[in-house]
Amino acid sequence: MPVGTAFHERTLALCESLNFKEWSGYYTASVYEMTHEHEYNAIRSTAALIDITPLFKYRVSGRDATKLVNRVIARDINKVAIDQVIYCCWCDPHGKVIDDGTITRLGENDYRWTAADPSLRWFRQNALGLDVQIEDISEKVAALALQGPTSGKLLHAVADADIAKLKYFRVTHGKIAGVPVDISRTGYTGDLGYEIWVNWDDAVKVFDELMNKGKPFDIHAAGMVALDIARIEAGLILIEVDYISCKRALIEDQKYSPGEIGLGKLVDLKKENFVGREALALEAKKGGPQRSLVGLEINWSEVEALYEKIGMAPQVPSTASRVAVPVYRGGRQVGKATSTTWSPTLKRMIALATISRENATVGQTLSMELTVEASRKTVSAKIVPLPFFNPPRKTAALAL
Repeated sequence: MPVGTAFHERTLALCESLNFKEWSGYYTASVYEMTHEHEYNAIRSTAALIDITPLFKYRVSGRDATKLVNRVIARDINKVAIDQVIYCCWCDPHGKVIDDGTITRLGENDYRWTAADPSLRWFRQNALGLDVQIEDISEKVAALALQGPTSGKLLHAVADADIAKLKYFRVTHGKIAGVPVDISRTGYTGDLGYEIWVNWDDAVKVFDELMNKGKPFDIHAAGMVALDIARIEAGLILIEVDYISCKRALIEDQKYSPGEIGLGKLVDLKKENFVGREALALEAKKGGPQRSLVGLEINWSEVEALYEKIGMAPQVPSTASRVAVPVYRGGRQVGKATSTTWSPTLKRMIALATISRENATVGQTLSMELTVEASRKTVSAKIVPLPFFNPPRKTAALAL
């Protein structure tokens, strides 16, 4: 049975819908109101506060901490400065992705590592013979994502920290409501945003300060339904939806190399040896990954026409779909769309899809399955560059 996060007494009181779901053993709000529209609009127009505590969190320290991190991940941690955050993935010996997450370098040999799936055993297996301590701090550190165009100004007003100079994918240290916090300019929405890391026992004080002083900035608590739409717009993948961890895959086709899910840029074959390097080098030698992550823009006129033909207005759900559907070219299946949503900001129906390499060229028109009143149809879908939504404010210097 799920348990509450450090913020549960507050999120439960705010959740008018009582619509919770389980995330890594915790209750997390799907939607606070009866619909998600206000929460999504807060992400894109004002400020949204999202409880991301269920992420698995690890502290890696000790003389050989840097050596362990570099042994596991495909990026080169030696290129990362103290108080810098990186997005990375880690693979099995066959070069297939186990998980993706972020690593914050807090010191020369001190790291905070986040993961979607439990990873303690894998890290410890790779730490054999090394002088390193790996602590699971998932139940000691709580986390909030503060996302949206007014999030920077809100934090500048609330936090005793240097928010004005905080660059994209960097972390600063300070206090909120007198409570020590780490604040990173990171997020899962593709917008201006921050993630706040706080000791579990002091978490509610930070939540209250942000909600109370965030009112002039039109802050809203936001749940997973709104976040799901935002992350698709941002072209951000979700484990067990857009790809399957090789640890859970049942067949070879369910296993993905980094390049097949848009993470090829996170692989540094020039660095010292890491788990999966030989397999990834061989893949590169053979011409690269066999599949590619692409963005699809679905032809809305064709969707309308299918519904008009049966005398109905379009009945496309306002929430994102995580059900994989086939994608075709010339009547032959060439891949699958894994995350599909109507984008309220772009006013388009979009999807993330994994497509065979030879059919994954930007500008290529494919067709995608769409079910209309229990009848399977297809509509055309054009491959477009990712991310779908990428506002300059996400990475720009703050004008406070």
